[in-house]
Amino acid sequence: MEYALVTGGSRGIGAAISRRLAGEGLGVIVNYVSNGDAAAEVVSQIKSAGGIGEPLRFNVADEAEVDAAIEKWEAEHPDDHISVLVNNAGVRDDNLMIFMESKQWHKVIDTTLDGFFLVTRRVLKGMLTRRNGRIINVASLSGLKGLPGQTNYSAAKAALIGATKALAQEVAPRKVTVNAVAPGFVRTDMTRDLDEDSLKKTVPMGRFGEPEEVADLVAFLASPKAAYITAQTISINGELY
Repeated sequence: MEYALVTGGSRGIGAAISRRLAGEGLGVIVNYVSNGDAAAEVVSQIKSAGGIGEPLRFNVADEAEVDAAIEKWEAEHPDDHISVLVNNAGVRDDNLMIFMESKQWHKVIDTTLDGFFLVTRRVLKGMLTRRNGRIINVASLSGLKGLPGQTNYSAAKAALIGATKALAQEVAPRKVTVNAVAPGFVRTDMTRDLDEDSLKKTVPMGRFGEPEEVADLVAFLASPKAAYITAQTISINGELY
């Protein structure tokens, strides 16, 4: 059976993507690092809808944890393989650059970029061997235009977009596609601290997006219909930028 691995799949956009891909008939591995209850709830929702899902704990920025968790999963699933990878795990820790502490910088950079590198490298060999795979990286509006107070987050997401373009060229001959989606303001736990009433006035469509709208785009990019789309960064932001 083909599986999708969704990093940071227990909440917000990741949870919506997990549910949506399960609805497309993929088994879904819901990665989490600290919130096991939330991951279990997403898996329960998947199973209640008739899908196949399972939680898998590891810190995407920890090489040993990534390798051990995926190796264990592969040993327990000898007839299955990961054909879709959604690099969604990310954190915000906003501050003006002049006041930003080193730990704030590294936490954000490491989760997004080390996470992308370690997890993608681990599952890529199987995709290349089977000549089939979809890698979808969840970037951000911040990585395209930059946002004040988010130098660390903007840097991480901009680098992720650059990595998307480079990797896509490396693996295209093996029929593996690599794309990014760049959400704007989406109503999730990560944006709960933002002033939605004020910020939505800056969005031409006049509202925040919903996680399910991002999930629909990811599901398309993961499907056979998107076989000729690669190295792209697709914005989903209500024409904010």
